[in-house]
Amino acid sequence: MPGDSFLVGLIGSGIGPSLSPALHQREADRQGLRYLYRLLDLDTLGLQPEAVGDLVRSARDLGYDGLNVTHPCKQLVIPHLDALDPQAEALGAVNTVVFDGGRAVGHNTDVTGFAASFARGLPDAPLERVVQLGAGGAGAAVAHAALTLGAERITLVDAQSERAATLAASLTGHFGAGRAAAAGPDELPALVTGADGVIHATPTGMAAHPGLPLAAELLHPGLWVAEVVYRPLRTELLRTARALGCATLDGGGMAAFQAADAFRLFTGREPDSAAMLADLAALTGAAATTTP
Repeated sequence: MPGDSFLVGLIGSGIGPSLSPALHQREADRQGLRYLYRLLDLDTLGLQPEAVGDLVRSARDLGYDGLNVTHPCKQLVIPHLDALDPQAEALGAVNTVVFDGGRAVGHNTDVTGFAASFARGLPDAPLERVVQLGAGGAGAAVAHAALTLGAERITLVDAQSERAATLAASLTGHFGAGRAAAAGPDELPALVTGADGVIHATPTGMAAHPGLPLAAELLHPGLWVAEVVYRPLRTELLRTARALGCATLDGGGMAAFQAADAFRLFTGREPDSAAMLADLAALTGAAATTTP
């Protein structure tokens, strides 16, 4: 049987506002576990991102059960791990590290978190042609998830054209020819007009980066719109899309389900994902919702 006492943490930069500690702690309390979730903030510690390897080794030596890893360390941590699960290896990014018998094993629950959220919130959404805004770390995870869910073709648009092209090539290598492509922002009008749905995976819409990631007039009622941003849950993009009659999915599900998947990896216990989704809604002060 799994133990009933766990020590875990989060490595990243500027992670003070993270909801991960509260999400994990609430689930642990429901299950009667002793659970300590510590923030290992690079900014607070005065460390550079390259110090992630030292933090992983120290955590292992101190008896941690695992770590979550966020920006800017999801790629940098990989050389310091002993093994990767297939999904993290294919993605080239790790957001969860489990210490198993002295070995540090990397996983990526962003992929599974988005996939679970999408399957729950937009189960009947057509996936023939998908346009994704953003090809960074979160973008890579959700693009993998969308293709795993059966998207026939995903077109990536990023302000850094080289980043979109690199991700498209990686996705094509993993999923097959024709499944992914890169395009420039000037191609968005034609792409969105012919798309089934839009995935948004840039910081635009966060409290510190308000606004829309694309022109409102490009949205139309035939689209579904899936958001990665979850603070706030009701981004300007989602408000605009809903007003136009689009089916929408907010970022709360991805945040809650990735935390649930990490909790399972850390503890070996099955989390109550629905309760964790409700926890996230309570913590953000708004319900995580979809619209038909």
